[in-house]
Amino acid sequence: MTLLFITFLALASVYRVSPGLGGAWIMDKYEKIVELARRRGFFWPSSEIYGGVRGFIDFGPLGALLKRNIEEKWRRTFIYEYQDFIVEIETPVIMPEPVFKASGHIEHFTDMIVECLKCHRMFRADHLVEEATGLKNLERLKVDELNKIIEEREVRCPECGGRLSEIRTFNLLFRTTIGPYEGNVGYARPEAAQGMFTSFKRVFEATRRRLPLGIAQIGRVMRNEISPRQGPIRLREFTIMELELFFDPQSPHCPVLDDVADEAIMVRTAERIIAGNEEPIKAEVGELVRRGIIKNEWMGFFMGLGQRFVEEIGIPRDRQLFIEKLPEERAHYALQTFDQTVWLERWGWVEVAGHSYRTDYDLSRHMKYSGQDLRVFQEYKKPRRVSKYIIRPKMEVLGPMFRGRARDIARAIEERLKDEEAVKELLESGHIIIDGLKISRDMVEVRIEEVKETGRRFIPHVTEPSFGAERLVYSALEYAYTEVEGRIVLKLPADIAPIKAVILPLISDERMLRIAEEIYRHLKKHGIPVFYDTSGSIGRRYARADEIGIPLAITVDGQTLEDNTVTVRDRDTWEQVRVPIDHIVGIVLGYSRRKITFKDLKARYAMRGSAI
Repeated sequence: MTLLFITFLALASVYRVSPGLGGAWIMDKYEKIVELARRRGFFWPSSEIYGGVRGFIDFGPLGALLKRNIEEKWRRTFIYEYQDFIVEIETPVIMPEPVFKASGHIEHFTDMIVECLKCHRMFRADHLVEEATGLKNLERLKVDELNKIIEEREVRCPECGGRLSEIRTFNLLFRTTIGPYEGNVGYARPEAAQGMFTSFKRVFEATRRRLPLGIAQIGRVMRNEISPRQGPIRLREFTIMELELFFDPQSPHCPVLDDVADEAIMVRTAERIIAGNEEPIKAEVGELVRRGIIKNEWMGFFMGLGQRFVEEIGIPRDRQLFIEKLPEERAHYALQTFDQTVWLERWGWVEVAGHSYRTDYDLSRHMKYSGQDLRVFQEYKKPRRVSKYIIRPKMEVLGPMFRGRARDIARAIEERLKDEEAVKELLESGHIIIDGLKISRDMVEVRIEEVKETGRRFIPHVTEPSFGAERLVYSALEYAYTEVEGRIVLKLPADIAPIKAVILPLISDERMLRIAEEIYRHLKKHGIPVFYDTSGSIGRRYARADEIGIPLAITVDGQTLEDNTVTVRDRDTWEQVRVPIDHIVGIVLGYSRRKITFKDLKARYAMRGSAI
């Protein structure tokens, strides 16, 4: 009886009961993909031999190649195409504590957590309440509002039915120490962005001090999620593909906007969401920018480019939606944010990228906390005569008042009052708070002088597109997964498919084997990932190749021995065409780069026999 119960639980973890089929056991697409991913080497739970750890996955041989191909496609789309003003860097995963104090993550990067008082399992409060009640968009609620819902709806622990604790906040940063000293605190970065901000001055100087400047980075990040339960969709460690575009807020024009201005995207705006209307609007990027729905041109550019990129990894445009975050949902650094989402069968609209207008928040904060001047200097075509505030801290006042701290406080006053708005605040209100101290008007001499300026200094504003690689890997697999005549065919776009071709000698004839091996070696020398398969019938080998998404199958058969041609078979249509052996490298390279289609091959080569 115990064995039967264990077997039932094992089946229940993989299959779902379908009421419409008389209670028959069926798998949804997510479960089919997870089963395929484990069996064929795409991904599986990390540390699996020890029972696995939620929120971590391993990529197998095929998954690592697929993920790398998506990353390289992102580089081609966002960096290489625009390399005259976008560059790539690499920064560490671990960064010192002051970085995250400045960025606001230590203060703001939190989720609400609730504990079961019986089994002591921990849950993310808004997710638990959503699952228990069916209510949506709860992440905007405050702690007391969620506590009230839990009490009124009598929400209980989904594992044991126990009562739940009061909600508390939980910081999602992974904390560590740098070196052997306990006080030398560091954190694993939750985003790649902070490395771009702390390196901005160096990169700006290395790229000849020009704006706009895009700094891109692909790397690992860590977020200590409370209860990740969605496989590759919600992870504690994952790869982010991120770009920070720095521009002059007085010259926000995007010179490459026309590249995507006529790209029609679906957008669910915050204004419509607040009004209770979640019906998306469909409009061209250029129009959305002109109407102010997208707040700056650079953000619109990256949203249009982002849709195009996601479409090219296999997700149709009508399965993509940009959802604007409400003010209370936005990250602490953002003036506007759109989640770029795709429709997934199990979860509905799932975020695969975020597009944020971060203004000058990050550089301003790092400038304040580090004491480094992160402004850029823009030279005027001709010098200008301007009136300017001249600031002098009165040491005769500060010295007796602050003694040994007086010089440091004077420097802080000079730095703060470089900002004209801060000077106006001091003059209008009679005081200003600087580093927690009340600095009154009588502590500072302020006069206006006419000076010649050769340029202006300012803090650049920033627009950021940020993509999660693992979510894109899963999304590409879900949209590629098809079943044809009882067989799995993984219709991945050729440029992201892990393996580009499979070489198949029709039978174990010594001459066919020799030619097939020569083709295999020749393709490998050109750096093309290929398989060589001689095991089983030709139909079974085609099926194995289709199941892991190999776009082309190249079969050496009897006719090859006569005219030096081979059969090339298309994975998606199962159509075939005969081509000369010496054309194979060019065909596979062109096909894997999406420069040619199978229709092109059919038009160029006449069908002259079949391998089956």
